[in-house]
Amino acid sequence: MPEYVQPPDRSSLPLVFTAPRRGKPPTHWADLDPASRRTAVEQAGHRAYRARQLSAHYFEGLRSDPETWTDLPAGVRSELASAFLPPLLTSVRELTCDDGDTVKTLWRLHDGALVESVLMRYPDRVTMCVSSQAGCGMACPFCATGQGGLQRNMSTAEIVEQVVDGARKLAHGRLGDAQGEAPRVSNVVFMGMGEPLANYKSVVGALRQLTTPKPDGLGMSARGITVSTVGLVPRINQLAEEGLPVTLALSLHAPDDELRDELVPVNTRWNVDEVVDAAWEYARTTKRRVSIEYILIRDVNDQPQRAEQLAKVLKRRGSWGWVHVNLIPLNPTPGSRWTASRRRDEDEFVRRLQARGVPVTVRDTRGREIDGACGQLAAGSADVDASVTAPPVRARV
Repeated sequence: MPEYVQPPDRSSLPLVFTAPRRGKPPTHWADLDPASRRTAVEQAGHRAYRARQLSAHYFEGLRSDPETWTDLPAGVRSELASAFLPPLLTSVRELTCDDGDTVKTLWRLHDGALVESVLMRYPDRVTMCVSSQAGCGMACPFCATGQGGLQRNMSTAEIVEQVVDGARKLAHGRLGDAQGEAPRVSNVVFMGMGEPLANYKSVVGALRQLTTPKPDGLGMSARGITVSTVGLVPRINQLAEEGLPVTLALSLHAPDDELRDELVPVNTRWNVDEVVDAAWEYARTTKRRVSIEYILIRDVNDQPQRAEQLAKVLKRRGSWGWVHVNLIPLNPTPGSRWTASRRRDEDEFVRRLQARGVPVTVRDTRGREIDGACGQLAAGSADVDASVTAPPVRARV
């Protein structure tokens, strides 16, 4: 078997770091910090304490209908809602699988751009996978999003609204068979459409809204939030200094520059050693273990020698618990001739890493049946019936 088979459909798209300029969405409550909210409310002719009330309804009560804001005078409810809670996301369709535990939503933004988010309920947690850009400019050839190109960055509020919608679905019993108290969104992963660190300002703004205590934010733990990146080194270094101890997930996918140049084109800008050094520094600064994401592609990057090389690259930075490898079986995308690794090759890859003391797991491929798994989000055509349901096939853990 050859060491490496040249990908038959390698990307010819350019790397795009700066998003095209398009009309900005209207300013939303979730775009503002608490001080700016008070100022905005006063400038609209209301008492400053109305800001606290509005935050309590939006972030804590998840109430978007002004008719439910009974602690506010009836005459000001619609005015406040119109001024500060403009609609940002319009649901085009929902697809479900895993007996209702996984829901993928296709959203239309104010300018017609399409994005997707995925809500996943597990026995011990509920995870929201959010998009940060409409499309993606990183051009990874195995990823449906990357092959679609970049349309624009999303605003802070457009990102936060995906999480709020997931929380509302849970509160209304929309996900699986709830027993007792309604579950909450416990984890958020920035692994949907887009390269989060290429939309740095909006993503960090969203992180602050997610982690600010209620009622001024959603009150989530930073430890339950993961930001994925293909390896924008300056932004990784910047994120390490933000005081937000979120988990960093580095999409490595190859331990050597020759192969990673093909699979992750940004490697031509920041190579393997540079991105792994940045990840190590992030772990040292934040005291948060970094996740190394590694999609297993049959006969491309799943050979035993690449497992050995990956272990060497990671162990070179020390064995103080700074890193964990998350192996991801390749999910099918339209037109791709690549496929997931054979089970025996996957098992051998795991064995080689474990034998060298590298912590490793294989990701649950939740949402594959509805094109909601890793690398499948592409915001497809909008002319599909809402509430289409896929067969209840369970993914392997």
